[in-house]
Amino acid sequence: MTDDTTAAPEAANQEQTIAPKFAVQRLYLKDLSFETPQGAAAFQKQWQPKVNQDLSTKTNKIDDGLFEVSLRITITVKHEDETIYLIEAEQAGLFNIEGLEGGQLAQVLNVTCPSMLLPYAREAIDSTLTKGSYPPLMIPPINFDALFASAVQQAAAKQEATSSETSTH
Repeated sequence: MTDDTTAAPEAANQEQTIAPKFAVQRLYLKDLSFETPQGAAAFQKQWQPKVNQDLSTKTNKIDDGLFEVSLRITITVKHEDETIYLIEAEQAGLFNIEGLEGGQLAQVLNVTCPSMLLPYAREAIDSTLTKGSYPPLMIPPINFDALFASAVQQAAAKQEATSSETSTH
């Protein structure tokens, strides 16, 4: 009987040690590119700019429980067919994530981490534009939860379509 009572507290301690952990190790600007192909001529015109924004994320597993997540925002501003400026910022972070697997880990890597990186990427873009004598660009908030849910849904639909194609052949 004494063996049973001593084993129970040890099991409880093991459960506590595998509790989920999340910590930001470092946030950093990984890449920044700013191009103004027209140079000074861009400031001599009245223009009605069209803004195109592209967004992507990338995750690399660095070590056990250590992940690099990067958020890349590319903004191209054009007037008609002429590019006024192009700016691309890749904001990255090192995140210590333990005790999560599968869907929970994917949720943190694709929603929580990019949500933390976005304000830093926005600031880098606005600061660079201001230094280039352009007005700051108010990048709207991004709902990473909705983007992730949509990506999961699209992947499930694609998998379902692929499995139905293979079962009919």
